[in-house]
Amino acid sequence: MKIHGFQKLTLLDYPEHLAATVFTGGCNFRCPFCHNSDLLCPGGDAPIVSEEEVFSHLKKRKGMLQGVCITGGEPTLQVDLADFVCKVKDLGYLVKLDTNGFRPDVVESLIEKNLLDYVAMDIKAAPENYALATGVPGIDIMPICRTVELLKQGNIPYEFRTTVVKGIHTTEEFETIGKWLEGSDAYYIQSYKHSENVLTPRVCGEYTRGELEQMASIMRRYVNRVLLRGIE
Repeated sequence: MKIHGFQKLTLLDYPEHLAATVFTGGCNFRCPFCHNSDLLCPGGDAPIVSEEEVFSHLKKRKGMLQGVCITGGEPTLQVDLADFVCKVKDLGYLVKLDTNGFRPDVVESLIEKNLLDYVAMDIKAAPENYALATGVPGIDIMPICRTVELLKQGNIPYEFRTTVVKGIHTTEEFETIGKWLEGSDAYYIQSYKHSENVLTPRVCGEYTRGELEQMASIMRRYVNRVLLRGIE
């Protein structure tokens, strides 16, 4: 598997678990606010990490680490993702997958094979705003809708989450997002934060905490648990 980054310890990426995070290379979206822009192209600038290095660390940390988060980029683009996850599971680790939801067949297959313990799916925007939020003109959101419905079946713990960006999102569209995700278990609102790796920083800005709370209050009409994450 094309691994372009490896964080040996995280307290944040896998809720309530000590974990390591594997970053895969390549993504089918070009979100202007992406803070991992060096991972977007498989041949990009991010260093390549061998599977041997990853599994050597995981073997050494058995009994200390509890899980492995697989993120990106977009992990479901990796043709050998299932094989990699099998090896992680064989070591006794829980596995969390971060995904943009564009490949529902891959997510469904991993769930059916009992290879995942948690899924975090990015909801980039309201459906009508997906082209702007993903940087993909004319994007077909039907695969994304399929993944939403798959997770809402409740066969695996999951969360939906949106990174909110001034210049891309509006408060009003959270009414649409709420109706789309109605009945979901958990939804997190994350504030855009500027960094040197943001893909198109000139179009991105931050909302205030009060504005984000207003968005969260709209979502609470539709979703069981709505929280702000990573916001001071």
